[in-house]
Amino acid sequence: MSHASRRLLAALAGSSALALTASGLAVGAQPAAQPTAATSSGQSCLQAVSAGTPSAARQRVFVAAAKTYDVPVAVLLGVSYLESRWDDHAASPSTSGGYGPLHLTDVKVPDRSTAKGDGSVVTAPRSAALRTVDAAARLTKLDPQQLKADDAANICGGAAVLASYQRQLGQPTGARTPASAWYDAVRRYSGAASTTDSAAFASRVFTTIKQGAERVTNDGQRVKLAAHPGLKVKRGASPSATSDPRTDCPPTLGCEWIPAPYEWYGYPNPYAYGNHDQANREADMEIDYIIVHDTETSYDNTIKLVTNPRYVSWQYTLRSSDGHIAQHVDMEDVAWHAGNWYVNMHSIGLEHEGVAAEGASWYTEAMYETSAQLVAYLADKYGIPLDRAHIIGHDQIPGVTPAHVRGMHWDPGPYWDWEHYMELIGAPIKPDRRGKSDVVTVAPGFEKNEQLVTDCDGAGTGPCPEQGTNFVYLHTAPSASAPLVKDIGLHPDGSYSTTKVWDIGARVAAGHKLVVAKRSGPWLGVWYLGDIGWLYAPHAVVPSGGRTVSVKPGATSAPVYGRAYPEQAAYAGTAIPYQTVTPLQYTIKPGQQYVLADATIETDYYYAKTYDDSIPDDHTQVVGQDKYYLIWFGHRMAYVRAADVTVN
Repeated sequence: MSHASRRLLAALAGSSALALTASGLAVGAQPAAQPTAATSSGQSCLQAVSAGTPSAARQRVFVAAAKTYDVPVAVLLGVSYLESRWDDHAASPSTSGGYGPLHLTDVKVPDRSTAKGDGSVVTAPRSAALRTVDAAARLTKLDPQQLKADDAANICGGAAVLASYQRQLGQPTGARTPASAWYDAVRRYSGAASTTDSAAFASRVFTTIKQGAERVTNDGQRVKLAAHPGLKVKRGASPSATSDPRTDCPPTLGCEWIPAPYEWYGYPNPYAYGNHDQANREADMEIDYIIVHDTETSYDNTIKLVTNPRYVSWQYTLRSSDGHIAQHVDMEDVAWHAGNWYVNMHSIGLEHEGVAAEGASWYTEAMYETSAQLVAYLADKYGIPLDRAHIIGHDQIPGVTPAHVRGMHWDPGPYWDWEHYMELIGAPIKPDRRGKSDVVTVAPGFEKNEQLVTDCDGAGTGPCPEQGTNFVYLHTAPSASAPLVKDIGLHPDGSYSTTKVWDIGARVAAGHKLVVAKRSGPWLGVWYLGDIGWLYAPHAVVPSGGRTVSVKPGATSAPVYGRAYPEQAAYAGTAIPYQTVTPLQYTIKPGQQYVLADATIETDYYYAKTYDDSIPDDHTQVVGQDKYYLIWFGHRMAYVRAADVTVN
């Protein structure tokens, strides 16, 4: 919220002329307003805000804007929820150039690639979405910069634009207008290029209105949209979303097929090909994980990258503005996305348009919802467990050798709302034990969990804008002033972890499972990366069940690995070179325990080196007898050999 809006809202005490709240309004029950052309302006809308009560500031802005522009308040709240979950984002733009709670769009934004590890900065192409900031400025007579930076002005501007679409479509306006009459205006507001995507967006908006929603925003504003269970949307108002039959997608998501090229570009060199490998997954290699990435660039640029045979690949890309999904790689093939070949073999990669250092600024509700629907579908189809050991972030994937650990990616970053996402998937992070337990699951509560994060601009200029985070820090002692724990993989010089946005060394994120070793008041000492880390836990964890692993009796330690490749004997009789399995720089020490995440790991290696199968045994899976377990070890997952540990 801008300083101007805060001053405006601070002056509201003592006035109660507009005491209505959206939580108490049925669809169409708000008193109709009759603004003239002169009074239907942004200033009129902002003046209406000042007529309200001093509590629930953003809620009141929605009511005032809806009244000023003759929009049912439930429709305005529903659109804003899908665009931003009612957050203001501190004037930070989305990857598609959108601002504020109503995601008014402008022309271009910078794209940072820091989460992908190369530190580069590129400029995104001109946004293809409508420039609704300009439309709002014309309709409200407010300054474009105010519409982008001031949340109250932004909501007024969004209401004006939505109402203008309704009028252009020849549909009735007015607060008493049935919500269903606004369906096509909502479709247009999405800015989606296709009728399929706009229909999918509108469907999610009206589903939200029907079910209701309530949350505390990133800046502490409580907003509520009451449920309207009797809401019915007129059938035939718009075409239903239909996925391309070539995609592996629920039919109603409207997924698009944009293939990643399997292409030979370096004749006569058989190794010069891209950007994925053909295989026969499920018939040979199991699919065990779904990996959440972010793109670090615009949707359009992401599509250019995945269709480049000299680049890498992933299975799906999701667009921020409307949640549109494009699929690129057949599920039977192996995409190149995880930075870990073993994980590539067994995973599905989802790239979400966004920037990890800005995070919640534009991980939109529309994108969360379509992603969750896709993940639930894929998990059911391929037998992937719906838990945080198998629905994982790119930041959880281990390096394959000690030398690779430091360069592994950290997206989707600290601002991806895992608790909300898992709830949408249908697997909420919640306690599964009553009372105190020595196994706990991290569940800090995203909106109110504003941890200190620094260096989001990559220039070391200080704290990042305050917003909810998905993690809690681990300290070396039960004190907030104690240094953060060390991660020798990320800090090989032995220095402590930091609060920098990329530094996951001392973070445990929502869904992570930990074993409690010690307790000190509200602090828990948990096993982490071979030592004890302390987290402040009054509301950060929930009691959980779970088996644990520890070092075999008599052993001095147990190594951990970044992959589960077969033993050397498994390669006998083939021309495939033995792939060594090098321990990482961490170990499990006697007396320590870590939560077992998966005891059914497939020990294998898929040999795929050339485009034309010119190497003997190329495109062949080697399967071993050595058994591995997946464990929760640090921020990232890790593998241990069953022969080295005991399951408790």
